This record gives sequence, C-alpha cells and structure tokens, in this order.
Amino acid sequence: MLPIDAAAHSSRWRRRHPVDKAVLGLGLTVLAISLPPWPGAALVLLTALAVLLGPAGVPGRRLWRAYRVPLGFCVTGALPLLVQVGGADGFVSPAEGGAVRAAELLLRTSAASLGVLLFAFTTPMSDLLPRLVRAGVPAPVVDVALVTYRMSFLLLDSVRRIREAQAARLGHTTRAAAWRSLSGLAATAFVRAFDRAARLQTGLAGRGYDGTLRVLVPEARISVRFTAASAALLVALAVLTLVLERPLS
Repeated sequence: MLPIDAAAHSSRWRRRHPVDKAVLGLGLTVLAISLPPWPGAALVLLTALAVLLGPAGVPGRRLWRAYRVPLGFCVTGALPLLVQVGGADGFVSPAEGGAVRAAELLLRTSAASLGVLLFAFTTPMSDLLPRLVRAGVPAPVVDVALVTYRMSFLLLDSVRRIREAQAARLGHTTRAAAWRSLSGLAATAFVRAFDRAARLQTGLAGRGYDGTLRVLVPEARISVRFTAASAALLVALAVLTLVLERPLS
C-alpha cells in the first residue's frame, strides 16, 4: 500500500463523506488557481498546511514525503520563466519580470497541490470510486478505474519481491549486474501483470460478472455543519484576499 493511501485509511476524517472533504480540499485548489497569487495563493497555502497538520492529523514527515514530488514539478515549471530565448541581450538572457511571474506561478501551483493532497490524505480511493457511479459517472469507467487501482498494488508488491530476490542473489553488486537485474525486473513484472489480469478475468467470468463490480461502501452521510464550515472558510479566504489586495487609502 502506498504511504498516502495508508495515511488516508488511518486519517481522522476517514469516516467522513467524500463530499465533505471535496468541498474543503478541492475548494482550496480552486481558490489557489482563481485568486491573485499574492496574497490569495499564499493564504490558501498556509490554510491548507494548517488543516493538514491540525484537524486532519497528517504527520509532517509523511506530508513532506508526498508533497516534495509535486513541489519539484512546480519548481521545474517556474524556472523557465526566469529566462528568455533570443533578443538583443543574447541567445539566453534574464526575462524582464521573470522572477515575479515565476514566484506567482510557484505560489499558485504549490498551494493548489496542497489542496489536492488534503483530499488525497483523508479520502481512500476505495471510498471514492464506488460513489462516482451515483454521481453520474458510467459504471464501466468506474470499474476499470477500481480494477486498475487494486491491480497497481499487486504489481508494486510483485516488483518489491523481485527486487528483494535479486538483491539476495547479489544482483546489484555492479553496474552491469544492476542493469541486467533491471531488465529482468521489467520483463518479469510485465509477464506477471498480464498473468494476473488473465486470472482476474477468468475469476470474474466464473462468478457471473455482468459488467458491474459490486463492492461494499462504508456508510457515511454528508455533514451539513462540516460542509457549511468549509464553505465559510473558503469565502473568508476570498474576502480576506480582496481586502488585503486593495490599496490602503
């Protein structure tokens, strides 16, 4: 199981309805994109951090391990804004106003990523995917997503076991041995993935699969108080951004 999925299953908000957490987490993401980068995105970033580390109870180390990957993409996307190609100053030169635009983009994307992580750290996919059918998503699409999600864990477990077996047989002692082990790992994982898919199809056919996977979904009700508090927080962030952005008279 992935660390973020394990954290979602042990979250304090595990029993809350996904709609409750979607209003808060995805609402923060929308604000990060739509509000001005300063101070809007900065306020959203601080609010998302406070909720994640506070009421949601996500450990800081686990949050950083998950956040550093999208943060790396955010930094990589902002760096090209610092330079321009061509012009009177040479083939590559500092872009006028590039630092400001890069900082604004970094604020927006990093704050939006935290909003998505807030939803991911508190909502297991096994709770979310079956409920998408009630929201109007076609059942075959949800079934494919659900099977892919569950098969990914089996594939990751197979990769881990193969790597451990290769390491026990000194398969990573030299660079050449490591490359051979890597190619063997890819080939074995590919064959095992197809074998598991074939066995899954046979098992479903033997159980009378009619095009819909029926799974038990934990009972949960939408909390009006939680949703209203989340909406109030989002409105307060938007109003505070407009107030702080307005120049003092």
